[in-house]
Amino acid sequence: MDRCDDVLQEFDLGEKRDELVKNLSHGDQRRIEVAMALAEKPRLLLLDEPAAGLSSAETQDLTALLKKLDPSITIILIEHDLDVAFEFAERITVLYQGQFLTEGTKEEIRNNATVQEIYLGAE
Repeated sequence: MDRCDDVLQEFDLGEKRDELVKNLSHGDQRRIEVAMALAEKPRLLLLDEPAAGLSSAETQDLTALLKKLDPSITIILIEHDLDVAFEFAERITVLYQGQFLTEGTKEEIRNNATVQEIYLGAE
């Protein structure tokens, strides 16, 4: 099996190998995008809102796949869905209106009063 087949299997897309990408579900298209980026064995992976437009189930599947990636790959994830960030990230940097707001661990960000007010809807 070549590298492409290995990556397709890793992303549970092996059975869709002969499908045109445009015919795949939006979630599968996102998984293909990540799989293509990983095919060359990068040391750094930048993902810009990979969960955008995905259903809740597709988002959970994508997050689970990201968590299974080789830990030697540095991943920079830009994501507005804080559930995805909290599930996946080790450290989080929060921007508000394009400006740096705060940075910290999941727990520090989750417990930050300003972040709660702005992004999580706390009063």
